[in-house]
Amino acid sequence: MPLPRTRRLAALGAGLLVGVSTITTAGGVARAADLSLAVDLTAATHPISAYVYGMNFAEEALAKELRLPVRRWGGNATTRYNYLLDTTNRASDWFFENIPGNTPDPTKLPDGSESDQFVDQDVRTGTDSILTLPLIGWAPKAREKACGFSVATYGPQQSTDQWAPDCGNGVRPDGTQITGNDPHDTSVEIGPEYIKGWLGHLAGRYGDAAHGGVAFYNLDNEPDIWFSTHRDVAPVGATYDEMRDRTYAIAGAVKAADPAAKTLGPVGWGWSSLTLSGYDQQTCSKTGCWSNPPDRAAHGGVGFAEWYLAQMRAYEQAHGVRILDYFDNHWYPQGSGVTSGDPGDAATQALRLRQTRTLWDPTYTDESWINQPVNLIPRMRQMVAANYPGTKIAITEYNFGALGSLNGALTQADVLGILGREGADLATLWAPPSSADPGAYAFRMYLNYDGNGGRFGDVSVSSTSTDQGRLAVYGARRSSDGALTLMVVNKTGTDLTAPLTVTGALPGRTGQVYRYSGADLASIVRAPDVTFDQNGALTSTFPANSISELVVPDAVAPGAPGAATAGRPSRTGVTLSWSPASDNVGIAGYDVWQRYGDTVVKVGSTTSTRFAVTGLTPGRQYTFWVRGRDAAGNVGPPSRPVRVTTPR
Repeated sequence: MPLPRTRRLAALGAGLLVGVSTITTAGGVARAADLSLAVDLTAATHPISAYVYGMNFAEEALAKELRLPVRRWGGNATTRYNYLLDTTNRASDWFFENIPGNTPDPTKLPDGSESDQFVDQDVRTGTDSILTLPLIGWAPKAREKACGFSVATYGPQQSTDQWAPDCGNGVRPDGTQITGNDPHDTSVEIGPEYIKGWLGHLAGRYGDAAHGGVAFYNLDNEPDIWFSTHRDVAPVGATYDEMRDRTYAIAGAVKAADPAAKTLGPVGWGWSSLTLSGYDQQTCSKTGCWSNPPDRAAHGGVGFAEWYLAQMRAYEQAHGVRILDYFDNHWYPQGSGVTSGDPGDAATQALRLRQTRTLWDPTYTDESWINQPVNLIPRMRQMVAANYPGTKIAITEYNFGALGSLNGALTQADVLGILGREGADLATLWAPPSSADPGAYAFRMYLNYDGNGGRFGDVSVSSTSTDQGRLAVYGARRSSDGALTLMVVNKTGTDLTAPLTVTGALPGRTGQVYRYSGADLASIVRAPDVTFDQNGALTSTFPANSISELVVPDAVAPGAPGAATAGRPSRTGVTLSWSPASDNVGIAGYDVWQRYGDTVVKVGSTTSTRFAVTGLTPGRQYTFWVRGRDAAGNVGPPSRPVRVTTPR
């Protein structure tokens, strides 16, 4: 049956090591007889959203280095936050305490709050911000410490804050939970006007979303488990109707205050959030009613997320305003030990790498209490298509663990490749790595592989492996210069040699190779270049436990522009025009050439399809033609020429 995520309770499950058939060469390199990689540049493509490379609370130096696209201010502590007082309630994470923020000058609040400081960093690094807004209806009542379960008021408890011994965990010594406490011990009621006030403050400080201000707002954080995390103010699980009504009120307030801002909801904690309300999760955990949850039964047997999406669509149809932009659900793999910071034993590390399949693989039965295919991103897309088309997909918290280890880095690199390939629209890693952690290098491989801003492509291309579980491959073209980038993750402890074929281009092209592996955990290494044969193929060895990126410059030249034509020439000049050239990526510009007698010169360049030639001599005949040029420097064939004679 469903259990809380592994951050709170260990889920059931065991990892199994799977044997594979390989051929070992004289150099000790394993070449699997069935292992090969293939890229098809003629197949359908789709954009990769830059927002899939986001993090929660990333440190400034790393965010600046990576040019981090988006950063989230989230977690349990943000559900109850008072921006006017810069005070948050830490909920079950820390004894249900109100704790004032570290603002430099409380007399200037709300200016300078911790939420302002968060956005300030993002402004400095050019990162879009996601702030979390409360739907729960409560916020800290004063800028001072207060306890949800005071020992003096509610009696002895199993655990108390060592620095504030009157603050307990709300559990009596006999293990029963304290109930009937007063929410006003810590909190005060808030609603839509509070949201409008906060967004007004943010717009005054940073501009609105359309003018560089805060771009995204989470509609709370994991409201389906408030009954656990915030039970001092929300002891009963949120129902279908409650979530709809609260979303209508708060998301409606967001759109009224800042119409261009994007909202993300319902921000469920994980697998159970897709089908069960908070009320059903709480009720069935006590009664075992998983086969017929009462709240779902009262709503036609429709799973919670699908019902929620349909209700958001109904709001737009009734009011003409979209109040939900992203369908957001968190994901923490439930396999035993996977989300731990400790990489664990060999079986756990192998399981961690397999659990990335929960994001996309309909044939993978999750090795945990879930015990069925998750297929998360396609599943979320199917829910959207059926219930609220046009809604984007977000995972604003996920973590596959062990980011301080090479195993965690390999897993994270695999996850980032999957997010792009499967068409997620936004994702932010929870508990991001420090700059020196191997997990940070997984992000560098996509966002700064060469230390000079080199990035993985932004247009996904068809890339397949005969065994994604051993040697995963992700491919993308970079729209800025047409380069093909291929990310290959060797998830095994053995060097693997495999053929790589590219359909559609690359004959004889040379590619750069950048690699992160156990050979050097402190840097990405430039490995020897590789060269494709005239069939667009090569055979390459990928070291054990490594992430390799192949970067192949665009080799496809533009087509010829349409025939150049000339306007009426003057004695010293003429204006030429032509129809655009085609290119596999895009035309960067045109070079205009001139011949007079035996002299050929380039007379200029332009990004348009018109060019005014000057400095001609009266009474002479000239020939002009145009060649297209792409961002990689490839130059196409000349247009059909045009002859011009200047009048005397």
